[in-house]
Amino acid sequence: MAKLIALYKHPENKEAFDEHYFNVHAPITAKIPGLREMKVTKTVGSPMGGDAKYYLMCEMYYDSLEDLKNGLRSDEGKASGKDLMGFAGDLVTLMIAEDVE
Repeated sequence: MAKLIALYKHPENKEAFDEHYFNVHAPITAKIPGLREMKVTKTVGSPMGGDAKYYLMCEMYYDSLEDLKNGLRSDEGKASGKDLMGFAGDLVTLMIAEDVE
């Protein structure tokens, strides 16, 4: 199992961010071929108290690293990336991960 993880810093306008993320970006991303599951989590704080460094995390699961790479290369993957850079390019950190057995 492989996954693409997107971590988003706190946006200046959380309402506008949420509106675009959930109504535009997530539906585009959900169409990426090979995507098995997409989990979105909002942070509620940190163990030390106060705000967490990140506002939102999205984990996108694929059967394999090859499926993930093929999905990102697809037209749907390119559309998701283009949209991401347009509304949150300065907020997002992306990582690719694989399960450890």
